[in-house]
Amino acid sequence: MSLHNKVTLKTAQNASAPASQVYKGFSTVNTKTQNFKLYDFELIKQDILNTFYIRQGERLMNPEYGTVIWDLLFEPMTPDVQNSILQNVNAIFNSDPRVQASDILVTPYETGIQIQCRLRYLVYNIQENLQLKFDQANGLVR
Repeated sequence: MSLHNKVTLKTAQNASAPASQVYKGFSTVNTKTQNFKLYDFELIKQDILNTFYIRQGERLMNPEYGTVIWDLLFEPMTPDVQNSILQNVNAIFNSDPRVQASDILVTPYETGIQIQCRLRYLVYNIQENLQLKFDQANGLVR
């Protein structure tokens, strides 16, 4: 089972999205689409997830891309570690002008770190509750 299918996004509020396809792209992660094309809301969601899949510093010619969570996953959840993760998560969401995050919460869970927030897709006025769990043994799970 791919990681794309393990991430939980719960819709809190739906509004009608524009009929035109504003954003166009592709992804080979989601096997539900035969042609790998993604549009609008689904593309934005995949772009954000891609950032969380990558350890900060791994992307060639863009060492600031990605998340520090992978480097802090085995560290005790001290206030400094929690603050570092929170700053990084804020930076990830603030770097994408298509979304706005609020109510970001970083907490330990079992053998990992959990991120919860309310994510608003600005062009479509859609809000979702985003929950990501980074597990020491399994990576990004739901």
